[in-house]
This record gives sequence, C-alpha cells and structure tokens, in this order.
Amino acid sequence: MSKKEKIEKEQVEEVDKETAENTEAAQTEEVKEPTAEEKLQEELQASNEKYMRLYAEYDNYRKRTQNEKAQIYADATAKAVEQILPLADSLAMALSQFEGKDVPAEFSKGIELIANQLKSSFDKLSVTPFGAVGDEFDPNIHNAISKIEDESLGENTIAQVYQTGYKLNDKIIRHAMVVVANCD
Repeated sequence: MSKKEKIEKEQVEEVDKETAENTEAAQTEEVKEPTAEEKLQEELQASNEKYMRLYAEYDNYRKRTQNEKAQIYADATAKAVEQILPLADSLAMALSQFEGKDVPAEFSKGIELIANQLKSSFDKLSVTPFGAVGDEFDPNIHNAISKIEDESLGENTIAQVYQTGYKLNDKIIRHAMVVVANCD
C-alpha cells in the first residue's frame, strides 16, 4: 500500500469514528416528548396557516372574477357599438351632403340632432372617434388605403378619411381607413 493510500484510509477511518461518536451522543440524549401545550400551539399554527392560504386563494378568485366581469362588459359594449357604427357613418355622410346645398332647415336640423344624440351616447360609453384629416398616421390604429404626394401636408399625415375609426377606452373597435400623404 502506498503512502497516499494509507493517508486516505486514515482520513476515512477518522470520519467514520466521528460519525459513530455523534450517533451515540444523539442516542444517549433523552428524546423529549412535546408537552400538550406545545402540541396545541403547533395545531393552532397549522390551522392559522391553512386559514391564511384559504383566504388568499379566495381573494385571488374574487379579483380574477371581477377582472373577468369587467372584460366581458367591455367586450359586450364593443360588440354593440360595432353594430351601431354604420349608423354613425350614415349620419356623417348625410350631414356632409347638406353642406352648401339648399335643403330645408328642418331636415338638416333633424339630422344634426340625431348625430348629437349618438355622439353623447358614445361619450357616455367612453367611445371616441379618431383618424381626422391632418393627424399623424399611426399604422397601429389607422388602415392606409393609399398614399399621395401633397406639399401642403406634412410627412406621414392623413390627407383623407374614408372611414372614421373608433375606440372604447384603449381598445380599438374599428380602425380608421385613410389616405396618407408624403409617406415612404
């Protein structure tokens, strides 16, 4: 046996000896039986922990269902508004047809009143139109139908609006269809 092997063997024997001594010392110590009060404290702590976990799960459930209800309401409102948008487009076209023409005042006034009622309903629902001539083109909310070159307008500017866009708070209901001036 080489000197290195002897040293390793001695080290292993020392470790085994120390482990045996620790085991004997642990066995000779008295095993303390927990008292009734300590047992009750442990049970109380376990019950409290279980209760707190249950409370946290319920609180998370409550928050999740509130968020789901709010999302369902927003989706339902968006779907309903989407069905009304053709009416808003028709009213806007009717108003534009009356401009500069000799039309009885009752007709134009009636159409204006209806358009104002629709606008106030949209305001109550937090529905806002976007995509006016002169606004900067944003491909996230505008749908470019074509592009033109026009020196009177800036770069990436909306030159003409075919269909107004609408959004409910931050959710896009309908993208605006526009013609963009001076874009690459």
